[in-house]
Amino acid sequence: MPPDFPIDLRSDTVTRPTPAMREAMRQAEVGDDVYGEDPTVNRLEARAAEIFEREAALFVPSGTMGNQIALHLHTRPGQEVVCERRAHVYDYEMGMPAAFSGCLMRPVPTPDGRLSWDFIAPHLHLEQHVHQARTGLIVLENTHNMAGGIALSAADGDAVCREAHALGLPVHLDGARIFNAAAALGVPVARLTREFDSVMFCLSKGLGAPVGSLLAGARSWIQRARVVRKMLGGGMRQAGVLAAAGLLALEEGPAQLAADHAHARLLAEGLARLPGIRLDPPQVETNIVIFELDEGMDAAALAGRLAAAGVRCGAVGPRALRWVTHRDVSREQCAAAIEILAGLLRQPAGARPA
Repeated sequence: MPPDFPIDLRSDTVTRPTPAMREAMRQAEVGDDVYGEDPTVNRLEARAAEIFEREAALFVPSGTMGNQIALHLHTRPGQEVVCERRAHVYDYEMGMPAAFSGCLMRPVPTPDGRLSWDFIAPHLHLEQHVHQARTGLIVLENTHNMAGGIALSAADGDAVCREAHALGLPVHLDGARIFNAAAALGVPVARLTREFDSVMFCLSKGLGAPVGSLLAGARSWIQRARVVRKMLGGGMRQAGVLAAAGLLALEEGPAQLAADHAHARLLAEGLARLPGIRLDPPQVETNIVIFELDEGMDAAALAGRLAAAGVRCGAVGPRALRWVTHRDVSREQCAAAIEILAGLLRQPAGARPA
């Protein structure tokens, strides 16, 4: 049977709620969450805190909001936030560290996205200087989206947190896809995130919920985060209809991730065999495949041709495309996407299909 079209590889955010999620949403017990009275939200927050072995957690509409609440609480205006140069908090959160928290981002380049202490240390400003902003926070990302979904180990995170804490610096984890890292490494999310001062993770990516993320940390810190969430317009009232889907995603979603990773490896191996494509399959660790095109090829133009042929994806540079696997993309669709791209590469740009 031919695969369903379109084949949507733009992101794992495009998943649709399952029938079970829709039914849970229909039956959700609700209350006013701003008053702390939504029982389904309360259950979701308590379960997230339990899984991550934290004192408390906070349901937020998006990962961006969760990250920006954390940045706001860990810093004060005029400080710097150190992150990897391709970090989501730097490139894809609308300049909010500056707009909302008055902070400057200090992006640090790394060869593969692994922001170790050796890369961080030369960029720290720890003494108050008349000309320089003082470092206030370090942010790591796991998995690292724009580094091709690489997974940071527990040792990676522990080392940065140990050195930072010795200097009095907090460390926040953008763990939007931390469950992908856990699946790839075979390590529980609680262990991967144990030493961080705070962690944000998404329900609406690989876990498959339609909406929502959670911020986890110490109980007193989460109480402060609840206030900042309200400042940002994130006080959701009868939010149990969303939390009900989130609970299912949290309990059932992680089991799907190994299949997503297998599909990504299938894509990587197939793509690596195509002319004009540069990709090292072993570097694909989770569900994100970023591949480069030979010089003279235009990523945006090729993405447009792919979309016209039924494969949706995104250009992430002048000569790079990103394909992301998720619950709503089958193995058959992945194989078909490779064949479609192979056909386009054999066909000159602008040529009409026969």
